[in-house]
Amino acid sequence: MQSEDPSSAPAHPGAVRRTLLIIGGAEDRVGRSVVLKRFIKLAGGRRSHLVVIPTASSYAGEVSEAYRDVFTRLRGGDVSVVHPETRRDSDDPAMVEALDTATGVFLTGGSQVKLAQNIVGTPVGDAIVRAYERGAVVAGTSAGASIMSRFMISLGEEGLTPKQRASQISAGLGLVEDVIIDQHFDQRGRYGRLMSMVAASPNLLGMGIDENTAAEIRDGKVMSVIGAGSIFLVNARNAITDAPDARRGAPLLVSGAVVHSLPTGSTFDLDHVELTAFVERHPDIEGAVVPAKVRAARSATSSAAH
Repeated sequence: MQSEDPSSAPAHPGAVRRTLLIIGGAEDRVGRSVVLKRFIKLAGGRRSHLVVIPTASSYAGEVSEAYRDVFTRLRGGDVSVVHPETRRDSDDPAMVEALDTATGVFLTGGSQVKLAQNIVGTPVGDAIVRAYERGAVVAGTSAGASIMSRFMISLGEEGLTPKQRASQISAGLGLVEDVIIDQHFDQRGRYGRLMSMVAASPNLLGMGIDENTAAEIRDGKVMSVIGAGSIFLVNARNAITDAPDARRGAPLLVSGAVVHSLPTGSTFDLDHVELTAFVERHPDIEGAVVPAKVRAARSATSSAAH
């Protein structure tokens, strides 16, 4: 019998543990698949009932099959697909029923605008929220990550300089409060647009998630970081900004924001906006940065020496 993962257990017997797995996109599907393995484990492993929602993608069929294959390889349970192609489709009772019995829900990448248009505020969207409230793990990657918050960045310019009105906001599912999420963060240079968002709405924490990296958020409060990259958090609640007065497209003043760069092993309290624990987890440095032919030559030399 497998021992229970203490990080997955509720704090009090009988309490429901609500879990989000918010992924920055481009998660590893063919190697160690650390992030997706975590999703499978949280959803119940071989006993899980997984629902994939590929609505954000322009290639929904191919994306659905790709995730079905990887979840099967990782020894997940049954996999169903819920794909409302229009807002009207999201009224389908069969789609709602599939979500009402799911132990894990996975929203794929693609277009945030399509997710906002076809899912938010519909019976399917409501069923996702119910699944989360009753303890099913809800995961999303790329666009599927952005929709987790109440307000999401649906369009926007990339770059390092915050600029006035550089982004567009759409309604999300509201599974995590007082946070706005961006993805592919380091890889696409989205620092500027996230900073511009929190400058204009300083009550929101800005969360930028690197590729192949995830924020596991328990009960909306405790965040753990897993994966290959980092999570960037920015708190502008006490910052000075000219966001109310800057002209459209102008560089924004943002002075005094507090930033946190959180790699794997970090645990963060979103309520109090502070780091609560960090366990150093060294990656395989040589495997990451030394070319394979160099490693092979070193190995041959070592073998010859012995």
